[in-house]
Amino acid sequence: MGKVSPKPGQTRRHRYITFFEEKKFQGRCYNCSSDCADLHTYFGRCNSIRVESGVWVIYERPNYKGFQYILSPGEYADNQQWMAFNDNVKSCRTVKNVRSLHTGRDLRLYERPDFGGQMVECSDDCSSVYDTYKLREVYSCAVTDGVWIFYDLPNYRGRQYLLERGEYRQHVDWGASSPGVGSFRRITEF
Repeated sequence: MGKVSPKPGQTRRHRYITFFEEKKFQGRCYNCSSDCADLHTYFGRCNSIRVESGVWVIYERPNYKGFQYILSPGEYADNQQWMAFNDNVKSCRTVKNVRSLHTGRDLRLYERPDFGGQMVECSDDCSSVYDTYKLREVYSCAVTDGVWIFYDLPNYRGRQYLLERGEYRQHVDWGASSPGVGSFRRITEF
């Protein structure tokens, strides 16, 4: 499978991702350039991915449900490279509006639901929420600028959760089953 390139006259604002059934970009593949709520008709399993451009969120279940993985441009020769728990990829979408103004108060974390309890304001990546802010759990948050990834473990490991501009009154609003946030980072334009 050759490299997916924009057509003449197109800019790099278009996003491209290719899914492969086998590791190391082998087997049946599917090229995708837009959000897709159900990928199951295009391939049965996914063991490698090539992201040509854009930032993508892939989900283990249709309709943007289940574990989510955020992928930036690059090659992922096997599903362990994007920290997958299995070879299920059933939906995907592009992350839009990644570029931010970086106002300095871009993310507010709260220790209680509905923006209660202790609050901290953040503007930079954080490899350990507990070491930096002494928060063991984040029950709610507000994203005032940018697009962020929450990880349930320190050092940008574990399950990933995408948070775009908006208010999240409780941890289930960003898809987490528990309020544990170990680390987080901003997605930057690629």
